[in-house]
Amino acid sequence: MNTFLFAWNPVKWPWPEISEHVALLKASHTVTERWTCASHKKIKNGDRAFFSKVGAEPRGIFASGFVTSDPFLSKGRKGKEIHFVMTRFDVLLDPDVTPILTLDILNIGRLEKQLWTPQSSGISIKQEFSEELELLWKDFLEQQ
Repeated sequence: MNTFLFAWNPVKWPWPEISEHVALLKASHTVTERWTCASHKKIKNGDRAFFSKVGAEPRGIFASGFVTSDPFLSKGRKGKEIHFVMTRFDVLLDPDVTPILTLDILNIGRLEKQLWTPQSSGISIKQEFSEELELLWKDFLEQQ
């Protein structure tokens, strides 16, 4: 299983129902979303996914889950055909309400070598950092 990082910039892609999705997930419902995917030649159904808020602070990891489809072409918001994947969340935090795993924590030690605020969504997280990220994410969530 490979690990990928998906970017979300609320200014460019508003998500007005994020608080509803957080509540649904907490109530043991499934929350699935479509995300653009730059690594469409590598990513596949079952891969691990992390989601980074980019743009304005706070910036960093606010969600995790799994890819639930192979890449597919569909029209983006500008009408151009681009690659997407479907993702299912296992953790979803609303950055406007709940602390997230911020860049100052992500940029400590070996993890600083990974790009956490990509220009493109759906980039590969280097294999050597995947396990460390999982442990850091788990520790962060246990402290909340």
